[in-house]
Amino acid sequence: MLHISNLLGKPVSDLDGERIGTLKDLVASIRSDVSHPPIVAIVVKRPGGSLIVPMADVVVLIAPGIPLKRRLQDIVPYVPAENDLFLVRDVLDKQIIDINGVRVVRVNDLELVRVDGHFYLANVDIGGLGLLRRLGLDKVAMRIAHRLGKELPPGVVSWDSVELLPGGQPMRLKVPSEKIAELYPADIAEIISDLSRSESSALLESLDVKTVADTLESVEPDFQASLVETMPDEKVADVLEEMAPDEAADLLAELPEDRSNELLNLMEDEEAEDVRKLLAYPEDTAGGIMTTDFVAVRPELTAEEAIAVIRETAHDIETIYYVYVVDEQERLIGVFSLRDLVLAPPKQPVSEFMHRRVVSVKLEDSQDEVAQAVAKYNLLAIPVVDDEGRLHGIVTADDALDKIIPTAWKKRLPRMYR
Repeated sequence: MLHISNLLGKPVSDLDGERIGTLKDLVASIRSDVSHPPIVAIVVKRPGGSLIVPMADVVVLIAPGIPLKRRLQDIVPYVPAENDLFLVRDVLDKQIIDINGVRVVRVNDLELVRVDGHFYLANVDIGGLGLLRRLGLDKVAMRIAHRLGKELPPGVVSWDSVELLPGGQPMRLKVPSEKIAELYPADIAEIISDLSRSESSALLESLDVKTVADTLESVEPDFQASLVETMPDEKVADVLEEMAPDEAADLLAELPEDRSNELLNLMEDEEAEDVRKLLAYPEDTAGGIMTTDFVAVRPELTAEEAIAVIRETAHDIETIYYVYVVDEQERLIGVFSLRDLVLAPPKQPVSEFMHRRVVSVKLEDSQDEVAQAVAKYNLLAIPVVDDEGRLHGIVTADDALDKIIPTAWKKRLPRMYR
């Protein structure tokens, strides 16, 4: 493998053998149809400035000196395209995201490969060996390791398994963070926790609204607030609309009151109304931690009609493992699981297979009381009612146990109810 560290500083000579400068950088063309970008030009450091030479004018890279095919005065400088990447300036020593390892790593060196006479960016060296190579100590270190009967781990990641941090390079790529958006939200949350606030914000701004919403729901509200601090209000409002109402309320509660009100005004009326309702309750009560996303049906519906209602209304519901039954006054009178629904004959009324004894909590009950009820009855979610028994929302198990189970432990629990 050819490493970029072995090329830097090499003398570059023109067709007449005249030294015109030293190699300073390589330019790679980032294209969606090629996973490993080709090297399209070299940057030659010269007195008073730099000259970008097309690879078509380079005789060979793997040599003590780099000869060119043209005289200096005949070279037509390469003009960088929008998606070109300067490997030393934009990548070397920078932080990147290892998609497979789900981590933020530092680039210590870059590996090139030659195929049919053309050079391509193959791998990223993130290990200690790459750093030693930069210092000229790699061969010494390998000899010492060999004598000790050990091997130095290469620490190499394929280029198609990494993602540049948005905004980290002067020229933004046309399609940034495609690979990042395919990760689980919890993995994206772990990545942004390893970045600076500005890097985290830049990364989130490069993602679509739904991915941002899912990612924010995987971190604590105070961290959420810091991440959206510099994000445009219009995008934050769109993100809030995609979040579960209780999560959106928690985030807004962490923001300054003026901005919180402005964001509520920018949200769609229906979503804003749900969030305002939650913000009206103390944050450590059932009303403050509940979500208004739930499925409720009337008792006179048949099983097949209840399934039709769920199909029609439950696309954005946080949890539908339980379906609640309410009367005309929205009072909670029963509950059934999806298993109950699937096993019921299609024409059987809901009133005949629903469970009439429903464990519930009151709007003003404390979070500790809610958590105790969830744990005692082994529930995935618990309904929240007012003094008249009207259903206002549900509290999912993770929100109920938030203060009882340490956050680090809670994140390791399977989210089966989501």
